[in-house]
Amino acid sequence: MKQDVIIIGGSFAGASAAMQLVRAQRKVTLVDAGQPRNRFAKHSHGFFGLDGYSPEAIKLKSWQQLLSYPTMTLLEDSVTEAIPQADCFKLTLSSGKVLIGKKLIIATGLTDILPDIEGIQARWGKTVAHCPYCHGYELRNRSLGVIATSEMSLHQASMIPDWGVTTYFSQGEFYADAEQKSFLQQRGVQFEDSPIIKILGEGVDISAVQLADGRTVDIQGLYVGPKTQMSSDIASRLGCKFIEAPMGAILQTDEFKQTSVAGVFAAGDIANPMQNATFASASGVMAGVGAHHQLIQELR
Repeated sequence: MKQDVIIIGGSFAGASAAMQLVRAQRKVTLVDAGQPRNRFAKHSHGFFGLDGYSPEAIKLKSWQQLLSYPTMTLLEDSVTEAIPQADCFKLTLSSGKVLIGKKLIIATGLTDILPDIEGIQARWGKTVAHCPYCHGYELRNRSLGVIATSEMSLHQASMIPDWGVTTYFSQGEFYADAEQKSFLQQRGVQFEDSPIIKILGEGVDISAVQLADGRTVDIQGLYVGPKTQMSSDIASRLGCKFIEAPMGAILQTDEFKQTSVAGVFAAGDIANPMQNATFASASGVMAGVGAHHQLIQELR
């Protein structure tokens, strides 16, 4: 049976898109591979009405609500191929199942590429964070550090003092110019140019960082803006255009989140230069509405 819309990715963006469409009584199939970007975090913060819930609990609750609508289908599977056809898209799943849909919403998310520092992966999403609005309150009133990965890290370093005393680790690469350094010093930021090579502490806690020159610096929480890459190559294989964002490429979309390929929409971190759960959900809503409007206009 041909679906009105197939959504790839069932976390904040994909589920938000699906909700708009099933409430418009459209046939929707959502395919989720179970690898959301935020799976390393135990709690999601800053999402209105759901502050402190786990990302998994939020996802499962959204699925439960979506499945109460008779036009909703949910498949825990992954898409291996998407082929445009005359008036639809043909998708093949890893299970071998084939889906046909009039419109396609890609909400497959990004993968974070963390710096090569011993101990960082085990602490990612816990005491090593990306977004202070998501995790800053839980790391408040500690000695905090910013690990530089790009020029954007200097902007991040200007924010973090609102949560605790901050040290900027340039990693011997991303130095502040005179104006930037003056402003950061006004904010109380300290500077270290010797690269961090190891994070110290019991379990996921942080007690200090070890520098390449042999010194250690007492730190209890770290921020890093990792480089990113697409978690799925479906968009590139469909020929969608990309634009460069500060941390990596994202999909080019219009105001209704349609990509450069007609009938293909993108939502969530893959289409947002600013990325958190709320932004992802909002863009999912817009993509769902955009796909619905397009289905209506094609009846003319």
